[in-house]
Amino acid sequence: MTEARAEFADLVNRVAYTGEPVKLTRRGKVMAALVSPEDLELLEAIRAQRPDLQVGGTVPPGQPSRPAERPSRGPAAPSPPMRIAAEYRPPGFSR
Repeated sequence: MTEARAEFADLVNRVAYTGEPVKLTRRGKVMAALVSPEDLELLEAIRAQRPDLQVGGTVPPGQPSRPAERPSRGPAAPSPPMRIAAEYRPPGFSR
């Protein structure tokens, strides 16, 4: 996670330009992932058709449970969509 914070823009660029997913780990355990918009769309479509993958759904035996959602802190204003302007620069690239 510390390395990901320091190199976040480069990681986002890698995903955006290569489609390669990036796993974010803490102490060797995958905590989150950066995926392409196409992969995210596919995951959302699969989740919509699988009730057992819904947040709060039942977890099949032998499968790890998903982290609980954070409690709401009251009504929040909708967030504007994220817009990222990025350029992929492979390691060793210089202008």
